[in-house]
Amino acid sequence: MALRAAVAASLSFAIAQLLNLEHPIFAFTAAVIVTDLKPAQSRELGLRRLGATAMGGMIGAALSFALPPGPLSIGASVLVAMLIADMLGVHDGAKMAGYICGLIVLEQSPEPWNEAVYCVIETALGVSVAWLISYVPKLFPPEEESEASPNADPPMRP
Repeated sequence: MALRAAVAASLSFAIAQLLNLEHPIFAFTAAVIVTDLKPAQSRELGLRRLGATAMGGMIGAALSFALPPGPLSIGASVLVAMLIADMLGVHDGAKMAGYICGLIVLEQSPEPWNEAVYCVIETALGVSVAWLISYVPKLFPPEEESEASPNADPPMRP
């Protein structure tokens, strides 16, 4: 899994740089977080990550007009995003929504909606790379999937 995450991180970061995206860190972070050995698990984690990123970005863009940058604003924006996520039943994505929201408020970009959109694009890139990597066949199957060694001790009986 570590090798897959490393490859996904490197590829997504390189692609983000090639595309001149503003924050390639979102691409490689998403790739590492959603990388899994099973494509279905990567897809599920990736969809959750994308949804939470979009939610946090929208809330952060809206709040950035009302909140000045600073520690209290960051705390307030994380609180609001996480509460909204919980109220909407997105419990698994609440922390991610809060994190992204806080970053958007902290950035205080003159165009916060663009920041939110690019955050989603960069996250989608990382999620896509991780999903594709999850389809690469395993080089070393886990022990429970491999055949028992002929020299192995027989299982002990009670």
